Amino acid sequence: MPPRSKLFSTAVRQEIEAGVLQFLQDRCAELPSHTAQSPRAVGDHIQTLLSDSFDDLLGKRCAEYSAKFARRAMADLAFRDDDDFYYVVDVKTHRTDTAFNMPNLTSVDRLARFYEDDNNYFVLLLIKYTMSPTGLSILEARFLPIEFLAWDCLTVGALGWGQIQIANANQIRIVPRPSRKRWMLDMCDVLMEFYPREIAKIENRLERFRKLRKVWLEKSDDA
Repeated sequence: MPPRSKLFSTAVRQEIEAGVLQFLQDRCAELPSHTAQSPRAVGDHIQTLLSDSFDDLLGKRCAEYSAKFARRAMADLAFRDDDDFYYVVDVKTHRTDTAFNMPNLTSVDRLARFYEDDNNYFVLLLIKYTMSPTGLSILEARFLPIEFLAWDCLTVGALGWGQIQIANANQIRIVPRPSRKRWMLDMCDVLMEFYPREIAKIENRLERFRKLRKVWLEKSDDA
């Protein structure tokens, strides 16, 4: 059995969550008023705050830190701990007073390749907030590897190899003491059902344009 990170097998995870929550709550007033009603602007602002300070929130647990990633990269920030586990962290914000939210997490292919190394963790930093006439309120911070999310609250979108998504950010179920092996096997089972459905869709599209081509072949050249 591969070694497990202390960040997720002890109370350290809850300590990090509490630290992030307090940090963001203390800085709510820093959000410019003209951006407060834009979920994208709020998300970018929270991500910037965390990227600039997350290594300080980790404290001595952090041996190496980086927050310089391209917009479409797997991570918003990354760090290595003193046990040489490597974490890439994707910051996701969710406004709870919206009816529905379905955020993309990562590509199934990218995650499969990243998890070839047992020391790697793809981590979600989930920030819940709400807006009121008095301003922005940070409600919750969750810091957890993707395998802590039950597959019944996830789905796969048809982008590239398949994009793991949270089906509804208002309904997230966290698995206590999860097994990465079991979670990855479940992902494979999900994809074994997903890909045949996508093949059937492609076959239907091919058939449509075979028929359309036949129609156009029978037209005169002046059409």
